[in-house]
Amino acid sequence: MKKILIAEDDANIRAGLIDLFESDGFDVCAVGDGATALGQYAAGRFDLVLLDVMMPEKSGYDVCREIRKSDSRVPIIMLTAKGEEIDKVVGLQLGADDYVTKPFGVHELLARVEAVLRRAGETNPTSSIPDTFSFGAATVDCRAYTISMAGNSEPLSHRELELIRFFHEHAGEVLSRNQLLDAVWGVGYFGTTRTLDQHVSKLRKKMEADPANPSALRTVHGVGYRYCP
Repeated sequence: MKKILIAEDDANIRAGLIDLFESDGFDVCAVGDGATALGQYAAGRFDLVLLDVMMPEKSGYDVCREIRKSDSRVPIIMLTAKGEEIDKVVGLQLGADDYVTKPFGVHELLARVEAVLRRAGETNPTSSIPDTFSFGAATVDCRAYTISMAGNSEPLSHRELELIRFFHEHAGEVLSRNQLLDAVWGVGYFGTTRTLDQHVSKLRKKMEADPANPSALRTVHGVGYRYCP
């Protein structure tokens, strides 16, 4: 049974989420504020975290940031207000794996949860990529989920690591945004290419000497990206 931590301050929405995920076979821990969410996360082991952006005590941003300091692997989905694109962007920059906009349909939410859990549990035993390899000027450690450059080590989310691995496997090739989304987010992904662009921007800050003028992870205008080792 998968265990999910839900942090949502609206009691009606929280109750609906509890019913939805319990009926889908999840072990649910649901709280109404960010501080309690962090306490529950520290005390337990969860397979997924669902965070509302706007909560008392600590916001969803704060909770996401704190979790990512110690855990780069657990999938995190943010619940954002309708039309608030900045909520989505900030959440992705802090390490969230996906977002769902309120009001949301239960089928879409369950599909996104299933997708992030599937990606988190996927392995690729036949891959020729070693556990540690160079990516631009940085070094990637797949076991530790870290990327290091000039003595500074940064955590990687599962999605970031899969994106790096795909670029590495297709070094020198021009990869369209749709190719990258299908390979890393899955063919059933509901979002836009903005999500990919935000992840690439984050990776550049971790592996490029000059992120504003990338030499390894290059943009191919009108198409997508190319990794040039």
